[in-house]
Amino acid sequence: MPLSLSVALLSSCATDGQEIKPAPEVKIVTQTKIVDTGCDWTKPIFVSKSDVLSDETARAILAHNLAGAKNCNWKPNK
Repeated sequence: MPLSLSVALLSSCATDGQEIKPAPEVKIVTQTKIVDTGCDWTKPIFVSKSDVLSDETARAILAHNLAGAKNCNWKPNK
């Protein structure tokens, strides 16, 4: 019995003479693309002569419109 067990263990290590090569290393590359769609859905805020604004609201509208002019190339209303 011990002889048959050693023969079974030794035969499992036999090769056909070819070198066993490791599998090639797989590299996963991820790329992030940032798409800014803010200019697609935002528009300048226009104020009519009849609008009554607080100073804070006027500053907020001005800040919004200046940011849009800088970042989205909004042009002044003609």
